[in-house]
Amino acid sequence: MKITAFNPLVVSKDAKAITEIFEALGFEHAHKKTGINDDVTSFDMKHPDGFRVDVAQVDQMPQDMTAIRMNVRDFDEAYEFLTARGFKNAQGGKVTDTGTSKATLMVSPSGFAISLAEHIRKDEDK
Repeated sequence: MKITAFNPLVVSKDAKAITEIFEALGFEHAHKKTGINDDVTSFDMKHPDGFRVDVAQVDQMPQDMTAIRMNVRDFDEAYEFLTARGFKNAQGGKVTDTGTSKATLMVSPSGFAISLAEHIRKDEDK
């Protein structure tokens, strides 16, 4: 399995407050994606020293949650890898397909969460 990104993800109903903390630490907005599942906005933030963190605005979150964002070249392979180790799809089997990415939140039996994603690359082999 080829992993292309692996970094923290903070899911919050107050992403603005979270991104402001990271901005104060020197992180800058590198990418923003809106309209995920119609109500999620994701902010990719990068520090000049190469560190990355993502923050997702999810209005229905009862409290902040920290997960690992894991981007892979082959979503199905990684999904199978995680489910074979007891992870469950937090969307009840649904996979979000935006046309440019496939993603879902996978949760282990102990509650550890991985946001699994594949960015669709039409010009590259997996």
